[in-house]
Amino acid sequence: MRHKKPRTVTRLAEQMSATVTRWTGSTMAFVLACLVIIVWVVTGPLFNYSDTWQLVINTGTTIVTFLMVFLIQRTQNKDSLAIHMKLNELVAALAGASNRLIECEDLSEDELRVLQKHYGKLAAMAKKDAALTESHSVEEAEERHVRKQKQLTPEGTRPRRP
Repeated sequence: MRHKKPRTVTRLAEQMSATVTRWTGSTMAFVLACLVIIVWVVTGPLFNYSDTWQLVINTGTTIVTFLMVFLIQRTQNKDSLAIHMKLNELVAALAGASNRLIECEDLSEDELRVLQKHYGKLAAMAKKDAALTESHSVEEAEERHVRKQKQLTPEGTRPRRP
């Protein structure tokens, strides 16, 4: 029973944060935030612009900001993980791509700089070969597709490189 509670709590927290994330990014949430500010400004003269009047908006915005920082970070972490997994799959699936790039986000900054220099050299060589505005034709794309299909194993999958 103990295993189910954390999973249930985690699932509930994920659902709640996803719902809040979608809602806070909506037009309605922005309009509501603007209305809160307008109401606060309009009530200023009623409260003689008192310290309490200022404290209400300061406290409210501080609490919302504090919670939103964690919500935004959670959303970024999840999105980042999904993007990394998709990119890892592309690197693993493409013939000729270096599998060293799979999970390269775990490399040290020095190791990433070495890779960056390597790919910078490749980009410089590519710039010398063709203009950036030059596009590939549909025929080239079809030829590339046919070549990739020929590289498939009998099971219909690309062989993985070690």
